[in-house]
Amino acid sequence: MTLVKICGVTLADDAARISAGGADFIGLNFWPRSKRYLTPERAPIVAGAARGAGAAKLVGVFVDADADDILAITVAAGVELDAIQLHGDYSPAELTHLGDLTQRPVWLAIAVTGARDVDALHVYPVDAILLDAPTPQRGGAGASFDHAIAAAARRKHPARRLVLAGGLAPDTVVAAIAAAAQPWCVDVASGVEAAPGIKDAAKVAAFIAAAHGA
Repeated sequence: MTLVKICGVTLADDAARISAGGADFIGLNFWPRSKRYLTPERAPIVAGAARGAGAAKLVGVFVDADADDILAITVAAGVELDAIQLHGDYSPAELTHLGDLTQRPVWLAIAVTGARDVDALHVYPVDAILLDAPTPQRGGAGASFDHAIAAAARRKHPARRLVLAGGLAPDTVVAAIAAAAQPWCVDVASGVEAAPGIKDAAKVAAFIAAAHGA
């Protein structure tokens, strides 16, 4: 079964509903320039609502953040992230350091512009690779990429956990999963929203059901 991550959650009610609805992961975005930015001060409220309602794991999203900032949020009382998702230019050594420092699984986001972008996924010492369309917003823009590239990545790197993101929605996720050769997880933000950072309950439920049933 393909797992589901609902990303860019900013409201406690949404977090509780998504966790109770069977999502496997909830993404909390700590990039200040994001339309779905969650302040560290409000993060414990959202995290607590998610944990109190279900078993969804919390993934913190960081863009070009330094190690001290990532660590402080990851282990903050009431937040205690389950994994960290990194966007930006991180070397293999930096990725190893961040995993050791936080003692959390590390996901690395790769912007896919062509087949060459997935050639060297084996060099990254991370728990999962998130494949997304390149956008200035670092995801969450509803843009997609050629899922045949994700399928090729699955064939070339069969041991890697691949997360498919970019332009997914309840009515497209089943076809996307098939085209991408059954990724480990699918990630959605804008495709299940009423507005940036505010989730549509019906769309979330439909997305989780479709992806888990694919």
